[in-house]
Amino acid sequence: MTRNQFRFFDRLRVRWAEIDAQKIVFNGHYLMYFDTAVAGYWRALALPYEQTMQQLGGDMFVRKATLEYLASAVYDDVLHVGVRCTRIGNSSVLFSAAAFRQDQALVTGELVYVFADPHSQTSKPVPQPLREAFIAYEAGEDMVRVKLGSWAELGADAQALRTEVFVTEQKIPASLEWDESDATCVHAVAYNRLGLPLGTGRWLQQAPGVAKIGRMAVIAPMRSAAVGGRLLAALMRSAKEAGNDRVMLHAQTNAMAFYGRAGFEVSGPVFEEAGIAHVEMTKSLCDPAAGSR
Repeated sequence: MTRNQFRFFDRLRVRWAEIDAQKIVFNGHYLMYFDTAVAGYWRALALPYEQTMQQLGGDMFVRKATLEYLASAVYDDVLHVGVRCTRIGNSSVLFSAAAFRQDQALVTGELVYVFADPHSQTSKPVPQPLREAFIAYEAGEDMVRVKLGSWAELGADAQALRTEVFVTEQKIPASLEWDESDATCVHAVAYNRLGLPLGTGRWLQQAPGVAKIGRMAVIAPMRSAAVGGRLLAALMRSAKEAGNDRVMLHAQTNAMAFYGRAGFEVSGPVFEEAGIAHVEMTKSLCDPAAGSR
């Protein structure tokens, strides 16, 4: 196998605990590497695993795993583990995987999963929406759709997402989460190919020419899967189209790096909002690339 056969890669650094008496990665750990990469592959498909299986009425069970060892990884090696969906049968899905050190394939493997009833563990046909998601991803298609609209159009999904992230996860009082601005904001919700809402955000008119982005929330399984970036780009593009030349936001301090990568700069001191440390950040929309993707 070669690197150009894979669209998805999971990056890892070999840990000391994974080395055996021969000072190479113990052979059994490669199955863990591949299994971890498969979890990342589901995120790349924008399919949070547990919610997806519940929606489809089944689960994926490993039927067979084979590995071929070509060379050894050692402590502190940086590996890129590629995963791709190679074949979809009636009830089975074949994944091919390979661990690369730079361009060298060290270990290759195949994992056969069977879609089955989660209780009886009897096989079922792979659902058509799941089959189409695998095919679309491997064809290089986009797996996330961001929809912009009013609270009347998107409020049900946005409210559920914000409740899960802010009220349930971050323990922000519900009385602080909802305000009158929801009725007049432009809202954005990101959906996967199964129609499951993954994240949300909004922008409001803060001042002439200045839009304020806020209420950015992505469900936990989809973080670090580019969903937040897609939402942010869509909101900035919408704000720019409405005639604004600058956007600002109150970023939780643990999200400063995320906004910094999108070109936002800190424009004020750290302050507390809803019991969480925040900082004001701003970005000019005059750059022709602002809000693009």
